[in-house]
Amino acid sequence: MLPRVKLVTFLPPGATEPLAGEVREEQVLALGEGATVRDRLASGDLTPAAGQAWPLADVTLLAPVPRPRAIFGIGLNYAAHAAEGGRDLPDAPLVFLKLPASAVPPGGPIRCPAVVARLDYEGELAVVMGEGNRVAGYAVADDVTARDLQNREPQWTRAKGFDGSCPYGPWITTADEVPDPGNLGLRTWVNGELRQDSRTSDMIFGVDELVGFISETCTLEPGDLILTGTPAGVGFAMDPPQFLQSGDVVRIEIERLGAIEHAVA
Repeated sequence: MLPRVKLVTFLPPGATEPLAGEVREEQVLALGEGATVRDRLASGDLTPAAGQAWPLADVTLLAPVPRPRAIFGIGLNYAAHAAEGGRDLPDAPLVFLKLPASAVPPGGPIRCPAVVARLDYEGELAVVMGEGNRVAGYAVADDVTARDLQNREPQWTRAKGFDGSCPYGPWITTADEVPDPGNLGLRTWVNGELRQDSRTSDMIFGVDELVGFISETCTLEPGDLILTGTPAGVGFAMDPPQFLQSGDVVRIEIERLGAIEHAVA
């Protein structure tokens, strides 16, 4: 039986050039000279890595696909999240885009733009695309949002697509290892306080529906991300609202996929 495939882009100790690799237990093995995670996603190759190995604790994990070509976000895709914001359930997926520069490593940091005073977290399941509209894998993501900009600007590009607004990782777990993405536990903590505790079964539109809807008009390419929405428990809906501050630490964990943790710079 092949080991669970978890694809990463990483920096070995003392290195300045990133490598593509595979996490196996507590080690990272290089995929080979010139290999990239995007190429693996395109080919669907699950051959175990056999290159040089380093302890996982000694490498620096980067965004698994650095600067994805496209990051599609989905708004109001959890029933309880729509309810906490006083919104009706959407009849179709609400799609927006985050820019390639929004993607940063799982460890962040998040850098709050100077014009933003109400920074919020959104723990999310990220779908990672392969070739031909095939779902190649899944990751953990934070759809960091500037609530003040979101509330006063009808388009969400600045509110959700600013630089560094999408930490994700810690790796891409290939789709064959996630038989039911529609029933995964998702939890988010801020400074150790549990804020979100839900399951992806609360999604209004499932993974296949989202892929089909987006691909009606947009070509999905290997390495593209779809952020599938966030559950209830975001900061703006608390009483009183609790927005992220400098020094806060956000941790997001999804069953079978691992966890990401990043600070607000």
